[in-house]
Amino acid sequence: QVQLVESGGGLVQPGGSLRLSCAASGVNFSIYATAWYRQAPGKQRELVATMTSGGRTNYADSVKGRFTISRDNAKNTVYLQMNSLKPEDTAVYYCKVSFMTRDYWGQGTQVTVSS
Repeated sequence: QVQLVESGGGLVQPGGSLRLSCAASGVNFSIYATAWYRQAPGKQRELVATMTSGGRTNYADSVKGRFTISRDNAKNTVYLQMNSLKPEDTAVYYCKVSFMTRDYWGQGTQVTVSS
């Protein structure tokens, strides 16, 4: 049974930082590509950052230079370090792991950026 459990969300002031974690179980994590998505109220889910099994990364233009995706295969965990947060970063953040035709999603964690 595959399970992805996200943590680290919360309320933060503009300019602040958060680190999201997504712990995977039931998969051979090291061979999976990983990604973070987010969905703001009334908007479609959007891709935030990706990291391949080989460590190659890609970011949405809106988060480049502020967010960093990383992974620890020994801990079966993918992270999203978010710095210089803005109110428009407010959303539910989801992690996803993918291998060939298999996609697995976490349940989401709320990030709210507000003063």
